[in-house]
Amino acid sequence: MKHKYPVLSILLILLAFGLKSNAQVVFENPNHPVYQFLARQAQKGNINFDDLIQPVSRKEISTLLHYLQDSVTTLSVKEQKEVTFYLNEYSEFNSDYRDSTHYIWGKDQYNNRALLNVKKDDFILRADPALTDEYTAGKNKGVYKQATGLAFWGQAGKHWSFQAYFQDINESGKGVDSLKRFSPETGIQRTANLDNKSTAVNYSDVRGNITYAWNNGSISIGKDQILYGYGQEGRLILSDKAPSYPYLRLDYSPLKWLHFNYIFASLQSGIIDSARTYNKGNSLFSNNREIYVSKYMASHSLNFLPTKGLELSIGESMISSDQLDPGYLIPVLFYKAYDQYASRYKITTGSNGQVFFQVSSRNHIPKTHLYATLFIDEIRLETAFNPAKSRNQLGFNIGVSRTDLFIPYLTAGVEYTRINPFVYNNLIPAQTYTSQTYLLGDWIGQNADKVIGWLSYNPFPRLITTAQLVYVRKGMEGSVYDQYFAEPQPKFLQQGPVQSQTQISLEAKYELIHRLYLRMAYQHQKGVIEPDVQTSAVPNQVSLGVNYGF
Repeated sequence: MKHKYPVLSILLILLAFGLKSNAQVVFENPNHPVYQFLARQAQKGNINFDDLIQPVSRKEISTLLHYLQDSVTTLSVKEQKEVTFYLNEYSEFNSDYRDSTHYIWGKDQYNNRALLNVKKDDFILRADPALTDEYTAGKNKGVYKQATGLAFWGQAGKHWSFQAYFQDINESGKGVDSLKRFSPETGIQRTANLDNKSTAVNYSDVRGNITYAWNNGSISIGKDQILYGYGQEGRLILSDKAPSYPYLRLDYSPLKWLHFNYIFASLQSGIIDSARTYNKGNSLFSNNREIYVSKYMASHSLNFLPTKGLELSIGESMISSDQLDPGYLIPVLFYKAYDQYASRYKITTGSNGQVFFQVSSRNHIPKTHLYATLFIDEIRLETAFNPAKSRNQLGFNIGVSRTDLFIPYLTAGVEYTRINPFVYNNLIPAQTYTSQTYLLGDWIGQNADKVIGWLSYNPFPRLITTAQLVYVRKGMEGSVYDQYFAEPQPKFLQQGPVQSQTQISLEAKYELIHRLYLRMAYQHQKGVIEPDVQTSAVPNQVSLGVNYGF
């Protein structure tokens, strides 16, 4: 039988696998400090935390916290207090959690407050406001950020779960960054066409998921960001630089040492499709109904965990455009080979493919995390070492961190990232490695590198202090003609003037009660790299903020 709706077919097949099991998946925001806590415990060898792909489910986080609680002899008093605090946040998985209904900041049996907290048999619904107030000040700069919204999540039955998050965000004052281009901060889509020098900007952040889970896998349909790989401030493969996008996500672990991940995402090209644009019959807001060029990403990977603390990953992704290609809805297809079939070996009719590798080692050197990423946009293996003919359009990073350095809870790390010319780029504008015109990978982009060194210390439970140095160099971005025809290819950082910037930052973040965060930060910056001149970067700035919910 030929299926007209391939996504529905995939979903029905996967549902058949899960009829005998009990599981729920609600994804936790990667910015939650529990990630940093669990990563540190994995670095010490206390747990095996698979956080290569984020977000991770609340269920997995709860399981790891319970494991740590049952192994209290390996934890310090400070760590035991943090485990207890975090476990109360994930109390819905406790066997003694009682059916209850709480409204308007009611408390459950674990003393957790929520705007709405409902549990009845296998149904759970929790809701909280999502609030942010932050002020950043410096010479010729004063920006106030205020956001209001709502977050809710829950589960229905033994397999289904749901979640949604929304914030309406306003930034105003002198020095507002209305584009957020050359920085690790997530890009935005403004609600109004303000000029770059505007002193106010409004945008929104909206996410949501519906997930079906079984004992060794899950499938989600949602709108969010997928993070893939490791990096202190940015990731080469998939990062949180681009705004969230709709996707289908499949996670399947047939064996304890083998995980499979598949993502199919609908991206925003930001390019008007003139062929499909038509006259709408009136001149209100111009004569035309404008339609964007369709853009999609398919990605899959195999992640191997041969021993505790070691993870090896290999995967590929494909950026396609113009129309939905059912071939990329097949999770196990070799996409590069399929693209050659679908395009009939013509570069102007094909898609844009990438291959990536990731390795992570935790506690094989005691209390140390070693990781490396290789992202290949294009490479000619037969001429890889021939300076005249090589096309090594790739990026890589390598990092190391050590925890409990000299004193308990002090973590130090250093990381280097390099991205060669033309990486993330493509001759077809709708097939660049971007969404909403922001990079899906590392924010520094092509022909750039960065070095990061950091210290992190928790003086007492739930207080995280960080000192960080970031040094970035960036050359000019070459032409598409040079990308495909120049021999030899333009050398790294040898196109045009090389710009650089240095940032030194200090930050303290404290979780006062569950999901209520107080933040204070200082940043010193020397140099500003194009195209970020519109951000009005200042040598010194101080930020104070409070955030509730995510």
